[in-house]
Amino acid sequence: MKKVRLFSSKKMRPKWWITLAVTSTILVGASLGTLSMYNWSFNQAIQGLFHTTKQPSVEVAAVEDKEQPAPSDEGPLADNEKGPRLSKVTKTETPDPAEEELDDVTPSAEEEDEETPETIVEPAPSKDNEKNPTSPEEDETPDPSEDELDDITPPTKEEDKKTPETIVEPTYVQGVLISNKQYPLPATYAPGESAEARGSFAAMRTAAATEGFDLIAFSTYRSYDHQVGLYQRYVDQYGQSAADRFSAQPGYSEHQTGLAFDIGEVGQEAHWAEDSFKDTATAKWLNENAHDFGFILRYPPGKEHITGYQYESWHFRYLGVDLATKVYNSGLTLEEYLNI
Repeated sequence: MKKVRLFSSKKMRPKWWITLAVTSTILVGASLGTLSMYNWSFNQAIQGLFHTTKQPSVEVAAVEDKEQPAPSDEGPLADNEKGPRLSKVTKTETPDPAEEELDDVTPSAEEEDEETPETIVEPAPSKDNEKNPTSPEEDETPDPSEDELDDITPPTKEEDKKTPETIVEPTYVQGVLISNKQYPLPATYAPGESAEARGSFAAMRTAAATEGFDLIAFSTYRSYDHQVGLYQRYVDQYGQSAADRFSAQPGYSEHQTGLAFDIGEVGQEAHWAEDSFKDTATAKWLNENAHDFGFILRYPPGKEHITGYQYESWHFRYLGVDLATKVYNSGLTLEEYLNI
């Protein structure tokens, strides 16, 4: 029994080298923890412990040269301001937080050259841009071609002006054929006298005869060529300025429509197309009754600035009974009634 206890006590006695190994492991672990806490590398710890000036290895130096920023004009930083940037030696080494923050806010040369929405500085707007700002989409729109410009460019005043030689169709406003100083007829327009207008005049003449008036239409349809000669005679006799007040230029006469009737009384030729006709009983009867047969007094007194012609008590225009009655009751000229 005694021998057995001695053998057991020997077996339980720890070996000295095991104790040394455990102690060394603890010390190394504590040292590595300290190095990690202060962000020291193994080489820095050796240099600080033995005060050696041994340069880092070629591999470490190469890393330093690659990562170390170029010196500024103020000279290299002191060791106590910023230590060398080394590659990781151990897995427990962590980067310096201060250096990472500097890397985040300090752009590299390539990053400085890269344009971003935050770094692009827009030029100051020019005076043209201030007056006519355009969106990016408008800037990217290609310039219109010459054909497109012709479509959107408004015509000049000369192009707007219509003449009997340039138009091919007469002008209608609200279904009414118009011929005045603003709206000419084509030089080739030649409808002849309106049969409807002639029939209405015949009915009016019959009605007037019952009251003692013998009406006559002494001038109705006139062709473009006929108006050329007539207008020129008036110009030669009175001058163009005076002639334009009572005679239409060729292509602008209502007589070319076949709907205008110059009316007088048989046996009273001295008053035909004269200002004196307005004072006759025949003129008064026409003024009060012509609309019942589809005619209106075309150039009434006091409306020369609207119609373009002086008062003509003998000039009547056929519109049809319905429209003629509306215009008569309104007290307006045809231009005023149609708003032209």
